[in-house]
Amino acid sequence: MCTSISFCNRGLYGRNLDLEYHFGEQVVITPRAYEFTFHHHEPLPQHYAMIGMASVAQNTPLYAEAANEKGLYMAGLYFPDNAHYFAEPDPQATNLAPYELIPLVLGSCATAAEAKALLQKVRLVAIPFAPGYPLAALHWQVAGPDGSFLMEPRADGLHFYEDVAGVLTNNPPYPYQVMNLNNYRGISPRTPENTFAPALDLKVYGQGFGGMGLPGDASPMSRFVKIAFLRQHAVFSEDRPGQVSQFFHLLDAVSMVRGSVLTPEGRCDETTYSCCIDTQEQVYYYKTYDSGCLHGVRMTEETTDGSALHCFPLENKPRFVWDN
Repeated sequence: MCTSISFCNRGLYGRNLDLEYHFGEQVVITPRAYEFTFHHHEPLPQHYAMIGMASVAQNTPLYAEAANEKGLYMAGLYFPDNAHYFAEPDPQATNLAPYELIPLVLGSCATAAEAKALLQKVRLVAIPFAPGYPLAALHWQVAGPDGSFLMEPRADGLHFYEDVAGVLTNNPPYPYQVMNLNNYRGISPRTPENTFAPALDLKVYGQGFGGMGLPGDASPMSRFVKIAFLRQHAVFSEDRPGQVSQFFHLLDAVSMVRGSVLTPEGRCDETTYSCCIDTQEQVYYYKTYDSGCLHGVRMTEETTDGSALHCFPLENKPRFVWDN
């Protein structure tokens, strides 16, 4: 379970990653001269540099989400039972394994329009990274300075949708998620009028009546509704640190608290990390479940040149600032 948000006009993108286990995640910068290889596509020896959260296996970054130096963002979110990958490649298509999507798109494209043009030729083939690695069922949010779209792999091919809400969670497919927002069209950040029974003296007995009726559970549809509402009404400060801080407040509102959601196996589904990628300053900000403070990793010329991956282990312990 995950939640992703895009603010194309601000160059801020990011997500919660909700999972019951860790996957060796760390912040990874892939420089321009690192060579990406693919199963059914020619290698990519030179490309745009990118930064994001990934596990690294066999010296290969397996990105959950990332942004490149041109400001293009791409995130994969869990899409079980609906995601479809084909068993065989098609010689007329650009055949890619799901884990190869982010490297090729962010390595080759500077804008969302370029990314969409590339992806419209793609056929996703059911190839895991290596034996023993799961073939994750995913759909993707792609966003850049020129806009944002969603891509969902179905049995009849890839479906593309305009990212009208600026958010993505998990099931059901995107058109139904947007249709479901109609059920909440009366919700407002303002204190509601008494339309229940105007003849009754129904008093407002405290603050906090704005947003009444928003769902509060952690299911994908509820998180979609809540984060879409909060994103539409979020107020940002003028300074960049304040904007990044506000971005994390949005993610906090749909995060999973340890113990509140259990998997069928009885494990805790929780927000293992939250991130915000500032594509204007080329900084990847994150916080983990156990380390509530914000940490940042910046792409620099030193880290974007060359061919060696730059890996930054996560800070996972609580950190406190004492005033005395």
